[in-house]
Amino acid sequence: MDELIDILDADGNMTNTTAMKSEAHKNGWFHQTVHIWFYTSDGEILIQQRGRKKDIYPLLWDVSVAGHIGAGEDIVTSALREVQEEIGLNIASSDLEKIGIFKSVKNHSEVLKDYEFHHTFIAEIKSPFNTLQKQDSEVEALKLVSKNQFGIELKDVSTYNYVPHNISYYETILKEISDRLNRL
Repeated sequence: MDELIDILDADGNMTNTTAMKSEAHKNGWFHQTVHIWFYTSDGEILIQQRGRKKDIYPLLWDVSVAGHIGAGEDIVTSALREVQEEIGLNIASSDLEKIGIFKSVKNHSEVLKDYEFHHTFIAEIKSPFNTLQKQDSEVEALKLVSKNQFGIELKDVSTYNYVPHNISYYETILKEISDRLNRL
């Protein structure tokens, strides 16, 4: 779905311009997204398999929930909206813990360039897995993987069919979730 988004400069600052998402992807203009990684109190991480009709990385395993931030939309509001849309879960803003902003530059083709700043959150999932309702147009499947298994799979993301994010991004996610679990 095409939507109006804010355009950023290469340092992540607002440029006070907007464009349709498709135009930003065609021209390689920086924009914002949200990434929300869910984990359970017993050490599992929720991952989603991207929909088979996605333009990029169809059927690869990825972040629990992700999406673009609409023009003028509050980042946390966007995160809550994406969680509800993609996995049917209603959470409070207090459930989200922001762990960073990650710059990502991917040239998929001449007409598809993802230049994004991922506002990244983690959150403990408190609902039973079987109550999650995936958005069929975006998500092929959902699964829980143990923190230890996730760490093993990150050592070879292509073998385990993960989206090829920067390895330091994945390592940060694993460390932040591990730190929270150690406090429980």
